[in-house]
Amino acid sequence: MPLLRKDRKALLVLEDASVFEGVAFAGEGETLGEVVFNTGMTGYQEVITDPSYKGQIVTMTYPLVGNYGINEEDMESAGVHLEGFIVKEYQSNPSNWRMTKKLKVFLEEADKIGMEGIDTRALTRRLRLSGSMKGIISTTSSDVPELLEKVKAYPGLVGRDLVREVSCRVPFLWKNGAPSKSKIPGNPTKKLRVVVLDCGVKYNILRLLEKSGCEVIVAPACTAGGEILSYKPDGVLLSNGPGDPAALPYIVDAAREVLGKKTVFGICLGHQIIGQAVGGYTEKLKFGHHGINQPVKNLETGRVEITSQNHGFVVVPESIEKKARKSFTNLNDATSEGMKLPTAMSVQYHPEAAPGPHDAEYLFDDFVAMMKKQKGKTK
Repeated sequence: MPLLRKDRKALLVLEDASVFEGVAFAGEGETLGEVVFNTGMTGYQEVITDPSYKGQIVTMTYPLVGNYGINEEDMESAGVHLEGFIVKEYQSNPSNWRMTKKLKVFLEEADKIGMEGIDTRALTRRLRLSGSMKGIISTTSSDVPELLEKVKAYPGLVGRDLVREVSCRVPFLWKNGAPSKSKIPGNPTKKLRVVVLDCGVKYNILRLLEKSGCEVIVAPACTAGGEILSYKPDGVLLSNGPGDPAALPYIVDAAREVLGKKTVFGICLGHQIIGQAVGGYTEKLKFGHHGINQPVKNLETGRVEITSQNHGFVVVPESIEKKARKSFTNLNDATSEGMKLPTAMSVQYHPEAAPGPHDAEYLFDDFVAMMKKQKGKTK
C-alpha cells in the first residue's frame, strides 16, 4: 500500500459523533451530505456521475478505487453530483486504454472532496447497524464538536426536493448518443416518440431508448402533464433522481395526468412517483440499496435477476394494494421492486445498469411493445 499523503488530513464526522480520520486525495474544504455505502466492485465513474446521488457522500466498500481512471464513454450525466467520495485506498497511477484523466483530477475539476485511508469496513458496518447518517468531511478543521454542530444543522434528505437541482432547464432531443441542438419536431416521426421527464436521468436510459428505435425528447422535471401530452408522445418515461419522492407533488400531478392516456415507464424515482400517483405512499429505508448485486424476483416468470440499484426510499406495498399489481420483489428484504398497471409499468431498480449486470435490459423492449400495442388500439 502506498504511503498516504500526510499533509492533507481529512475528518469524517457522523451525526452519532463517530469520527473517522484519513486524508484527502482530491479537493479541500468541507462538504455535508447523507453518508451511504455502495457495494459495487467496479463502476465508480458511473456512481460519481449519477444524478441520483445528489445530497449524498458515497463510500465504496471495494477497497481499491481509481485504478482505471476516468473516460468519456462511461459518463452518466454531464458532471459530478455526489457531495463527497470515500475510499479505502485511492490508486494514483491508473492504467486503462480508454482513460483520459485520473479520478483525482475529475473530482477536483468538479470541486468535490475525495477521501481515503479510513476503515471503510468499519464505516459500512456502522451504517448498516445504525442506518444512513448525516455527515461532514472537512480538510480545514479538526474541531469535532464544531463539525458535529454543522452536521446536526444539516437538513438531510427527508422532505427535500433535490430534483430541481439536477434536472435540465429546457427540453432537448437526445440524438446519436448525446444531447442535440436540433429543434424538436412538432409532429412525431415514424419512430415511437418518448418524452423522458428528467428527474436526474442517467444517460444510459436515453442510450437504450434510442437503441430501441425511439425518438427521445428530454423534458424538465417541472413540465406539467398537459405540456408532456402536447409533444404527442407514444410513451412517457419517468426517470431516476435524488431526494425524497414525497417532496415532489408537482411531478406526481404530471404523472397522474398522463397515466391511462399514454404508455408510462417509471424507473427508480419514477417508480415511486407512479406509486404516489395511484394513491400510494413511500417510506425511507434504513440504509438503502446502493450496489450492482441486488437479487430481484420477477413475480410473473419466477426468474431471479441480479440488478443495479441506488435508492433510499421505497413504495410501501400495502399502500398500492388493489391499485397496481406488484411485479417484482427484492429477495434480500422483500421490499417492492416493481408494479404494473394496464398502460404503465415501473421498477425500483435500474434496468439500464451502468454500472451493473444486464439482466433487466429486456424491460426497454417490453416498454416498446406496450407503446406499439397501445398505439395500435388508438388508430
